Amino acid sequence: MPATPAGATRCRRSTYHAIRMIPIPNHIRGLIFDCDGTIADTMPAHYKAWLEALGEHGVEFPEALFYEMGGVPAARIVEILNERHGHQMPVMETALYKESLFEGYIPQVMPIEPVVQVIREYDGKLPMAVASGGMRRIVEKTLRALGLTDRFNAIMTAEDVNHGKPAPDIFLEAARRLGVEPKLCLAFEDANMGVQAARAAGMDVFDVREIAR
Repeated sequence: MPATPAGATRCRRSTYHAIRMIPIPNHIRGLIFDCDGTIADTMPAHYKAWLEALGEHGVEFPEALFYEMGGVPAARIVEILNERHGHQMPVMETALYKESLFEGYIPQVMPIEPVVQVIREYDGKLPMAVASGGMRRIVEKTLRALGLTDRFNAIMTAEDVNHGKPAPDIFLEAARRLGVEPKLCLAFEDANMGVQAARAAGMDVFDVREIAR
């Protein structure tokens, strides 16, 4: 593994306001959660993995741009970097290498407690799904590490839809699998593209960044 590139030390665990419970509106009949940065505090680890993977190609990835692309599948991120900056990185090879680096960090990932509290509280009371732009293998491994896999009626990932966030497809499919109308679902998100996707699907949205310090 290459030495940690400059900037990686900026990646650290996020902190969140202690609140009694995230409020769930009375009309809501289904809950849909993004995974990275919403259920699991994975974003710093993802950024470290990106810096290592892209560093081998001499490609810089500013932290602000990384967070701007929250929810975008890894392969699409590589494509965007190639398109914007004229890089020639092999798309799937680079994306898969980045994900393999991230897997090594999963045992260190912590839950985002205010969101996980909702998942535990509504387990068995409302149908729940995950709608993540990540790869299924990585998403499921993350959920297993947090002991949450069995809490969900459906797990949707980038492989399940043709158009990722900010398109609404993944949220619409998650709602369909739950058997709940999109307008009766509450989506939990932490990134602009995810919020845009959920709203385009006609859902209420709770932005997890509102409880971040």
